[in-house]
Amino acid sequence: MDDELALGSIETQVAMLIRLGEATRRSSPRPHRALDRAAYVILRLLRESGPQNISAVAHRLNLDGSTVTRQVGAMHRDALVERSADPDDGRGTVIAATAEGLAQVEAVSRARRELYDVVLKDWTGQERKDLAAVLERFTHDMDAYIKGRGPQ
Repeated sequence: MDDELALGSIETQVAMLIRLGEATRRSSPRPHRALDRAAYVILRLLRESGPQNISAVAHRLNLDGSTVTRQVGAMHRDALVERSADPDDGRGTVIAATAEGLAQVEAVSRARRELYDVVLKDWTGQERKDLAAVLERFTHDMDAYIKGRGPQ
């Protein structure tokens, strides 16, 4: 496969992966749908990195601060996050996942891992590791590109 065909295939497969991920979330039982995509990603970040300034969350997720503020407002109403004044910046807000938020993100994550285990049932352990490594590299490079650190 030449490079142009490979890039076309990558473009198509990424689009299909996004569509299938959303279709799976909408058609699956509760654990998959317990959190919308924004809440899931924010809670995953908070679970991995601890409490964060909203500006730091926006930067990490390549979102506008006002978008994150709006999403966090909804998450706060649902008792998924707690907000407090940023001790380093009086204008800022720090958010932390609540026990409920952590429980919900873990339930969704577990349900997704179980789904992927079924979908990848015929894949060897090495094929799963290879896929994980390639996806991690791809998302890292996309993030670097968006932030202006990668190839332009």
